[in-house]
Amino acid sequence: MPGGRPGGDYGWVERPPVLAVLDRADRAASLPRLGGMARADGVVIVSERYWAFAGVDGTLREGRMPASPAALRRVPLVRGLLRLSASLSPLFRGTGVARKRERWFLALAVLAPLGLVFAPDRVGLFVGLAVTGSLVLWLLRGRTLFLHGAEHRAIAAAEHRRLRDAWHGSARPSRFSTRCGTNFAALLLPVATLGQRFWPLPTAAMTPLVVTVLSLAVTMELWQLVQASSHRAARAFLLPGLALQRVTTREPRLDETRVALTAVASVLQRELG
Repeated sequence: MPGGRPGGDYGWVERPPVLAVLDRADRAASLPRLGGMARADGVVIVSERYWAFAGVDGTLREGRMPASPAALRRVPLVRGLLRLSASLSPLFRGTGVARKRERWFLALAVLAPLGLVFAPDRVGLFVGLAVTGSLVLWLLRGRTLFLHGAEHRAIAAAEHRRLRDAWHGSARPSRFSTRCGTNFAALLLPVATLGQRFWPLPTAAMTPLVVTVLSLAVTMELWQLVQASSHRAARAFLLPGLALQRVTTREPRLDETRVALTAVASVLQRELG
């Protein structure tokens, strides 16, 4: 999406093509559900079909989300795992936003717990703590937390049809989101703990792996159910994650919000056709 000359803290100025898309989206009768992730160098925004990465340096990268078989998308538990894997697509695909070294690091972090199934408990604990610490440092690097808040704000602006106002700073939707991965992580911890504590079958070498995969699938089903419910008791399940977002997000600057809005405009431009 061309437009504008460099300027401001991150090189963002008034960009007519972006604003035209935001105007059109504000007037649209319906918009696709958006998600995203923040990085130290920009923001990824995704819909079911497309993704876009807007960098703080003014770059923009675009791609298509992987399509899962329609039959599997209706299978409980399996559909949740498919959604989780698809959410990582903008990072792990060869044309994604993560560099090769970073993809290797993230793959190691994801697969390390699986490889520790047969390791002694002390080794597993040490490696687990090391991997967790490395992931935390990766998540906290640069201005990731501020761009995380910008990602939430841009998505909320789309949901409330305040995209253009958010671009100009006259609207500042919440930086907290009920659909943030932080909420998922807050739900996963008790589900995984209960799964390990009350596993009904005899313990075997592969039990930790099975419990981990099932915990991810069950948590995804619970997360989707809670988001779809309007009952106050159901929404209470999101409170720990929303509280944790006070740590994982920071109030973004206007130029950081515009980074996220540019990625939103890229996705919506293709969705609106």
